[in-house]
Amino acid sequence: MAMTVSPLARPFPALAALAGVRIGTATAGYKPWTRADVLLIAFAPGTTVAGVTTSSRCPSPEVELCRERLGGGQARALVVNAGNSNAFTGAAGRAAAQAQSAAVAALLGCDVAQVFAASTGVIGVPLPRDKAVAGATAAHAALGNADFHAATLAIGTTDTFAKAASVAAMIGDVRVTLTGIIKGSGMIAPDMATMLGFIFTDAAVAPAFLQAALAAANARSFSCITVDGDTSTSDTVLAFATGAAANAAISGWESPGADAFAAALADLCRQLAQLVVRDGEGASKFIAITVTGAEDDRAAHAVAMSIANSPLVKTAIAGGDANWGRIVMAVGKAGERAERDLLSIRFGTSIVAQDGAVVPGYDEAPVAAHLAGEDIDITVDLGLGSGRATVWTCDLTHGYISINADYRS
Repeated sequence: MAMTVSPLARPFPALAALAGVRIGTATAGYKPWTRADVLLIAFAPGTTVAGVTTSSRCPSPEVELCRERLGGGQARALVVNAGNSNAFTGAAGRAAAQAQSAAVAALLGCDVAQVFAASTGVIGVPLPRDKAVAGATAAHAALGNADFHAATLAIGTTDTFAKAASVAAMIGDVRVTLTGIIKGSGMIAPDMATMLGFIFTDAAVAPAFLQAALAAANARSFSCITVDGDTSTSDTVLAFATGAAANAAISGWESPGADAFAAALADLCRQLAQLVVRDGEGASKFIAITVTGAEDDRAAHAVAMSIANSPLVKTAIAGGDANWGRIVMAVGKAGERAERDLLSIRFGTSIVAQDGAVVPGYDEAPVAAHLAGEDIDITVDLGLGSGRATVWTCDLTHGYISINADYRS
């Protein structure tokens, strides 16, 4: 994390330790650096797990292992490698991932099916098996010596700041905590979540409900962000519930406290997702795009993502250019129903176009002032129905090109 910190960065929050969670980090040396690049988290027996993974048709072995193991609903460990995604590495990559998981299982005395893994970094380079096992072993020896801040630093790649958040909820008369850490800066265009995100709670939650709540939260958070339109091979979001708070277990939506827990989880996921956008590679502006008046929510989301992924829109905002014609272009190419003469566009609080044309007496000065800030709001109303969606993105600057042109060097 030697890169210049994003101007949109947020300070790392004060995070308390979470009962049932022990953290250790170590240096495997996946790249020529001395920083920690292996994270191992050990969970108390009985910890439940849920997860969502990338929609990429070329997933990493770690993604495949997570998918296979999520069915068991139980977790005792999470191991994460940074600097090597181990994606598109064939049998050798899968063997290395399996060997690392097996080593962790042996160290903790648990079933290997309860060990979850993730890797992030360069695609196409097999995970060095010996380094992976040695790194996990060293991280195991350090369990309890690291905190969430150290954990977040250990999983970063092109991230410029450590990203985490924490919320609380009341389950009956029991206060539970939900804490999340996340990494992600580029290759962000989720078809779930284009990054690695890990959520920890001391609540007692049944696996099926945890999965349902995470899927619902994901749909309105990680699946509503984009930096560059590219979906990664390694993206994984996992949620672990240790049960240490000793609340009455949440087993379904009818359980007391289920709605409060789900709302807290959704809030946490939204905060984490927005932090990823704020660390978008080369970003200088955080952009919220809201589409209303669509035929349905799905159509609104598609139109919003079309705007958010447009290089022409993103570069115009980078330059502070109130070129609303590019918004019209992105709406038109989205593939969803749109009526030109019903469309309206707003930058901040200023309506710039309505009824198929620029508004009479349009004054660009307040729009330019809005675009000069760091937080940009764009609202598009299609005038067709009640569908609505909000997505978050960032601008596209020369910094993005510089980072990715030099990524492997």
